[in-house]
Amino acid sequence: MKLFSNNKSYIEFQFDKEYDFEREIISNSKLFFGANSIFIDAKKKIESKNIGKIIPDGFLFDLSDMNSPEFYLVEVELSKHDFFNHIFPQITKFFGFFKNSKSQNDLIEKIFSIITNDVNLKKEFKKYLGEKEVYKFLKDTIENSQNILLVIDGEKKEMPEIIETYSDTWGKLVKHILINKFTNSEGIIYTMDPEFENIEFSEIENISHDESENVEYNEEYHLESVSDKIRNVYFNIRDSLKRFDGSIIFNPQKYYISLRKERNVAFFLIKRKKIKIVVLLSDEETKTLIHFHTVITLSKGVQKFYNGPSCAIVIEDYENLDEVIELLKKLIAK
Repeated sequence: MKLFSNNKSYIEFQFDKEYDFEREIISNSKLFFGANSIFIDAKKKIESKNIGKIIPDGFLFDLSDMNSPEFYLVEVELSKHDFFNHIFPQITKFFGFFKNSKSQNDLIEKIFSIITNDVNLKKEFKKYLGEKEVYKFLKDTIENSQNILLVIDGEKKEMPEIIETYSDTWGKLVKHILINKFTNSEGIIYTMDPEFENIEFSEIENISHDESENVEYNEEYHLESVSDKIRNVYFNIRDSLKRFDGSIIFNPQKYYISLRKERNVAFFLIKRKKIKIVVLLSDEETKTLIHFHTVITLSKGVQKFYNGPSCAIVIEDYENLDEVIELLKKLIAK
């Protein structure tokens, strides 16, 4: 495969060994995952196999939003590897870890030890945490953010069916990114799909607009394992809007609950301790109406799915819900 840029051609680099691809990802982690990310090389730091009897390739902390940091177990794979004999069992072994409090506590202890004994790593975390305790930060983040990031160098045709079949595990926990390397005599170009900063919204790009699926989803599917606070926040918003207009529909789908009034006007993406509401409104206009909640700008690819400007509002508590409800009322009334 060739890539053309500025009237120059680049040839796709083929990784023969998974180890080499892993090194490429680790060496360029800030490029791929953002300047505000911290990647810990797990295999270099942990000698014994303690996470579901297997060690991931890395631990990734996304600190771009310190009010809502994200944690990922990272697995780097080559697409030439057999899916069911190699990739599937590697990823599946991590699911038990997130359901086992002892395994989580063991991991928190190990990562804390790694940071404590690595001067540069400790300094990097303290740059973000300030006077906050590292151990408490690790515990809160790992307990509240449960993600598995699969980094791969090519498409695997089995993935969509597996995500559909195992919706509670692969569908909820696994995010995947395709990274390819292209070279010529003058340099290197990487391609990445989707952009990491919008990875949680990326699945939506491939969903048909009629939302027709063979599987029936309900609100409890999305509210399973979320905190009582977030559950109550969702019902507060839903019930307020239902009182405003009894004809609106909250329509649960695989990745979100859509808010519909003849058409979709918003999408609720619900996690354990926060709700992200994608609204069909530009981030500039949204910020004039939302003053007390974070507004996230979405990538061009994600906005393209919505056929126009869109952004996401982050809700983590009951405070100032009125401004969100009023914005949604405006969208419903359009």
